[in-house]
Amino acid sequence: MPATPAVATASPLRDRFAGGAGYLAACTVGPLPVAARDALIADAQASAEARVDAAAYSATVERARGHFATIVGTSPDRIAIGSQTSPFVALIAAALPEDAEVLIPDGDFSSLLLPFVHSTRRLRVRSVPLTELATAVSPQTALVAFSLVQSATGEVADLPAITEAARRHGARTLCDGTQAVGWLPVAASSVDALVCHAYKWLCAPRGVAFLAVTEEFAREIPPLFAGWYAGQDPWTSCYGHEVALAEDASRLDVSPAWQAFVGAEPSLAMFADADPEAIHRHTTGRARRCRELLGLPEPAIPSAIVSWPDEGGDDLARLTHAGITASGRAGRVRLAFHVFNDEADVDRAVGALRG
Repeated sequence: MPATPAVATASPLRDRFAGGAGYLAACTVGPLPVAARDALIADAQASAEARVDAAAYSATVERARGHFATIVGTSPDRIAIGSQTSPFVALIAAALPEDAEVLIPDGDFSSLLLPFVHSTRRLRVRSVPLTELATAVSPQTALVAFSLVQSATGEVADLPAITEAARRHGARTLCDGTQAVGWLPVAASSVDALVCHAYKWLCAPRGVAFLAVTEEFAREIPPLFAGWYAGQDPWTSCYGHEVALAEDASRLDVSPAWQAFVGAEPSLAMFADADPEAIHRHTTGRARRCRELLGLPEPAIPSAIVSWPDEGGDDLARLTHAGITASGRAGRVRLAFHVFNDEADVDRAVGALRG
């Protein structure tokens, strides 16, 4: 098979990172851009000098909320903030009727699935192959929960087919965008609820997660983790039990990890200002060329993640020996191409595997 000609264009965001060459593991953890690094260093220095401003931290959190809303095409009042995806999923589980059916893909990420499996609502969890998810929705299905991009394989779910089937049968949809938001354009309005941890493709510190939820569905979700930050006015909601919760999605907020948001806000601002279609072309273009050079089939829906079986870990070892940071999951190796990767990263990975 002849090599695909290199694409001359490069991501305009590449220069925002101090490194990234040979790093093909954004699907595991995204590196911080320079602005995020500098913000964290400045905050640590200010804290060490006892220059701590809680109000400024809250302002940073609210800017981050706004940036994420922009990234997924909704308004800040539809966004709740937290630290992990699984607590948000647990809230969704608590909103379902007793003994309700939750339809999930086989082998999806545990943080999306276990809150349903172990819910006190005694939910019926039914698992099918991802490619059969849309056709498996039935009148008994209360919720379809799925990752937009599968963590282990990089496979992209057929979002239009799944959401259309769910609407036809009156089922809610919960989408985990953690492996998608940052390289794949995602519209929160396409599903009832979208959860996302920002430490992968959005290149933020771990500990910053978001829930985008429709106004209608938000009214059905119990604020089980409500604290002072879920109040209508957080700074007057710090004491006592007679606290009025916010009327929008922030009633589902968890008190933010301030320092994590300090690092996340510049990263989220960078992606909010970027052209999502250009990022999608860049990342999937690198991945497509990698597959062609390795003789791997192109997936039905383009993905920025290249993955294939590697039960013994031999291919991952070859990549590591060549100085390439990749990852292995579920007996597979994964190469993730992001905004800081270029054609040289493709050639280096292919060379290591062929060598």
